[in-house]
Amino acid sequence: MHVVEFIEKKRDGGEHSPAELQEWIAAYVEGAVPDYQMAAWLMAVYFRGMTAAETAELTLAMAHSGEVLDLAGLGKTVDKHSSGGVGDKTTLVVAPILAAAGLVVAKMSGRGLAHTGGTIDKLESIPGWRAELSDEEFLRQAREVGLVIAGQSKNLAPADGKMYALRDVTGTVPSIPLIASSIMSKKLAAGARIITLDVKVGRGAFMKDLAHARELARLMVSIGRHAGREVRAVLSQMDEPLGRAVGNAIEVREAIATLRGEGPGDLTELSLALAREALEAAGEDPARAEEVWKSGAALEKLRAFVAAQGGDARVVDEPERLELAPDVYELRAEASGVVTELDAYRVGLAVLRLGGGRERKGDAIDHGVGVRLAKKVGDRVAEGDILATVFHRAGRGLEESSQRLKEAYRIGQRASVPPLILEVVA
Repeated sequence: MHVVEFIEKKRDGGEHSPAELQEWIAAYVEGAVPDYQMAAWLMAVYFRGMTAAETAELTLAMAHSGEVLDLAGLGKTVDKHSSGGVGDKTTLVVAPILAAAGLVVAKMSGRGLAHTGGTIDKLESIPGWRAELSDEEFLRQAREVGLVIAGQSKNLAPADGKMYALRDVTGTVPSIPLIASSIMSKKLAAGARIITLDVKVGRGAFMKDLAHARELARLMVSIGRHAGREVRAVLSQMDEPLGRAVGNAIEVREAIATLRGEGPGDLTELSLALAREALEAAGEDPARAEEVWKSGAALEKLRAFVAAQGGDARVVDEPERLELAPDVYELRAEASGVVTELDAYRVGLAVLRLGGGRERKGDAIDHGVGVRLAKKVGDRVAEGDILATVFHRAGRGLEESSQRLKEAYRIGQRASVPPLILEVVA
């Protein structure tokens, strides 16, 4: 292909054809297009944008740049994705609910980076649980258990991995067409026919405002339809953390409590809403979500899932087996009033500084550290009340962590509690 002409076309505001995009992505993965030329094109996209049709074709080309899982014959397959947040353990609640309701949840997940956590990191706090599965193991577990969550395969949408690394170092990450194609290329390659998206909005999310989050959600839904998938997107608030636990093992404990009917209201509300959307998209009765949650069938499905991937299933009945860091610090209120703000971003940074997150890909993390939030927005406090409990290991990162946590809280006289679920795009 004429690489320079291709770059110039986008630089000048032109629209690429499906054939051009397929050839471009294939050439890049094969090494015929060097990084510096891909970087130039990414910057052109950043400034010029892409049409919805272009973005859909780019996504398909990226999805087919490597392995595409064939889930045919497994029944109604579903995948759930979150755009990232603080305290977001919804997958650990939603996936067992959907599997217990008769859908097949076949999901590949990533690890956390910076202030946001990753589902795989949380699950790896369960003794023995393993994320790396062969394709044969992945498909067999999906068929036999109805629920499988594995680490992201390097052969899945390899174009995205290479392109994201470039975007990260060239200032082109915040481009909605590039964000949408990155997320959806992996979802399409993973093979599920139904995709439920949780698009976070607010201080602790990648999308800071509703307008841009809505644009991203609509674009991802349109990409899914273009590819013949059924996609729903729920826009949810991430100004404050979801639930009251932020970390890894501590979040798994909270997810188990939620499946028992003992979890925080916001986590329960969002998890059931996401499950209902997936069931409706599959043509099933959305009321099944609450039925299997209340009956204990979802909790039983979690137990089967943990055991199938080598984990100690006793944690489902004895979550205290999930070890927390032994040292404790309590942040206390310096004044009486009402919590008017709890900045999710700063809470995420607090856990990161303790060692519960990664500054760079490949960093080791401490699954036992974390924060339990005693007070959230709208809660009344008296001077000296515990706002949050920090689980740390011998003081590592505690000084900076406690400072970030202190900055996250604002105490006033009146609080406005925003709705958790902002809207649904279908």
